[in-house]
Amino acid sequence: MKLQTEEAPLLDAIDRRILAELQADGRITNVELARRAGISAPPCLRRVRRLEEAGVIRGYHADSDPQRLGWEITFFAIVGLESQKEAVLSGFEQMVAAWPEVRECHMIRGGGDFLLKLVARDTAHENQLTQRLTGAPAVSRVQTLQTIRTSRLLAGVPL
Repeated sequence: MKLQTEEAPLLDAIDRRILAELQADGRITNVELARRAGISAPPCLRRVRRLEEAGVIRGYHADSDPQRLGWEITFFAIVGLESQKEAVLSGFEQMVAAWPEVRECHMIRGGGDFLLKLVARDTAHENQLTQRLTGAPAVSRVQTLQTIRTSRLLAGVPL
């Protein structure tokens, strides 16, 4: 396996099979992963470690069900800021990084500056979070979109 650069590694078919299997089941054993990739266990483990070191594999986590843990509402917020100066953008990112309810923060183009994915325990909590956002420094507008249902939620990327 050759890694071209940290940004764009060259992946062969075996690397892609390994990544696809890990995206589907991050708890798969190395022996089973190697079997599915069509190689033996030692080179499989070496490939996984190289993919981790190159930053292609960023980590492993459990996919927990928010509703079973008391987070009844998932919503998105499109946030517009008063300025696009780097200090303002960075300040906003640092602020929302400290909010545990903010699960994703994306700088976007077209229609706003940031798209946030948040979870809330109930409607009152959602309203409180929205008020915190609208009252935050440099925030000029907030549009929220509440999730009714999620019919597709896949980890990773197509391989």
